[in-house]
Amino acid sequence: MTNTATTFTLNTTTTIPAVGFGTYLISNDDAKSTISAAIQAGYRHIDTASGYQNEKTVGAGIKAGLQSAGITRKDLFVTAKLWPGNPAWGDAPKTKAQTLDECDASLARLGLDYVDLYLIHAPYGGDMRLEQWRALLELQANGKARSIGVSNFNESHLNEIKAAGLPMPDANQIELHPWSQKPDLLAYMDQHAIAPIAYSSLVPLSTWRTKEGQASAKTDEMKAAGTTFRDMAEKYGVSEAQLLLRWGVQNGYAVLPKSMNPDRMRQNIDLFSFSIDDTDMAKMATMDQGDGVAWATGDPSK
Repeated sequence: MTNTATTFTLNTTTTIPAVGFGTYLISNDDAKSTISAAIQAGYRHIDTASGYQNEKTVGAGIKAGLQSAGITRKDLFVTAKLWPGNPAWGDAPKTKAQTLDECDASLARLGLDYVDLYLIHAPYGGDMRLEQWRALLELQANGKARSIGVSNFNESHLNEIKAAGLPMPDANQIELHPWSQKPDLLAYMDQHAIAPIAYSSLVPLSTWRTKEGQASAKTDEMKAAGTTFRDMAEKYGVSEAQLLLRWGVQNGYAVLPKSMNPDRMRQNIDLFSFSIDDTDMAKMATMDQGDGVAWATGDPSK
């Protein structure tokens, strides 16, 4: 069945817009104008993180965008993320108290009283992972986060929360696209009502990181796919990016495109004027190549 939902459920009081606007690698020089333009273009879901080091300018863009679009804070869904620390980088895992403080710091930088979704950015907290999760539960209870979740967590990390008898996350933000479909993890998440949010949806683009000087993590097999998705997109009269993003939404995942080009910005949110037919969805289901190209979640004991 074709998924025509424009929002997906996170919990009993919160839904997430199916198409968000990602802010990773948007510079502080560009963030205010870009985020404001995205909101004016119709995006009602902004995804950011303390680790992106642009929260203050993203917040300025949110404020400007709300004013320009004539909408209020309640009309916009904002995701922020805790950087949990990473001992492998000499970065001590944050304690529960530090997690609470870091959320307050993110809210201050963003200029917001609350976020709609607060995530633990990665499972690097080690022995502090459960303490960080307890902090997020507290943030949800006190209204600073309407929903809470994780990112880059695998089944072992999620089981750790379950084994501790704690409420499970509302969402898990992970790399998802036709080359990285994670069926086992998604089945586990579905069993526990954990909503998937897809990032790196556009990795299969034939033009992804092909410019000189851009490092690409694509495997030779991925590179050999060439124009497969571009050719398929032509059938629907849409861009290659729209096809890949529609694949995510049609599977029930919120997606997070990012573009500073006004035309592509508008294209990337136009995902409901077409649907991918069953034959092509079945073909794309056969293209899974494993974990993907983004960072791995690593050993759950670390």
